[in-house]
Amino acid sequence: MKTRSEIKKEAKAVLGANWGKCILPAFLYSVIVGAASSFLPGVATILLMPLAVGLYMTYALLMNGEVPELGTMFNCGFQENYGRKLAGMLLMNVYIFLWSLLFIIPGIVKAYSYCMTPYILAKYPNVPAQDAITLSRRIMNGNKGKMFVVGLSFIGWTLLGVITLGLTLILHTTPYMYLTEVGCYEEFLNDALANGRITEEDLRVNG
Repeated sequence: MKTRSEIKKEAKAVLGANWGKCILPAFLYSVIVGAASSFLPGVATILLMPLAVGLYMTYALLMNGEVPELGTMFNCGFQENYGRKLAGMLLMNVYIFLWSLLFIIPGIVKAYSYCMTPYILAKYPNVPAQDAITLSRRIMNGNKGKMFVVGLSFIGWTLLGVITLGLTLILHTTPYMYLTEVGCYEEFLNDALANGRITEEDLRVNG
């Protein structure tokens, strides 16, 4: 597997080569979800959950050397198997919430356990919603701590974002984090396939 430093180096290179394409999806996602949460909370916020799936697809394509159109995020989120993506994201959030009721720590652990759900929903359209959550849990077995450390590695950038009133978060840190997350997910998935924790049949790669 690639190291965290190698993945972050690749993510930074992608960001540098496609700066505009990288910052716009994260910015629009934040604006849309923030507006929905402020003005149309509840049902509207839930209905927008599949947009996160489209966001991860956009960054997955970028990390794989492609330059997706901005519409990719919306097409993937809302036009292709919308109900499946909504169900997967809703179930994931409900499970995390229920685990959080047992105290904060179990909720955090499960959040890392289920964190690959939107990525799987985006990249593998034949995987059912519940199965995407199960696969995420199996893939993240042994990798939750690694993902936690990845998050910690961005603390300096996050603090800089606070100092700059969010400017560096918009122009650098947030897309950099998404790209790094996608790079980690690719490595975790490939490792799970190589070690038999999941199979291509689980991913329904052939339909």
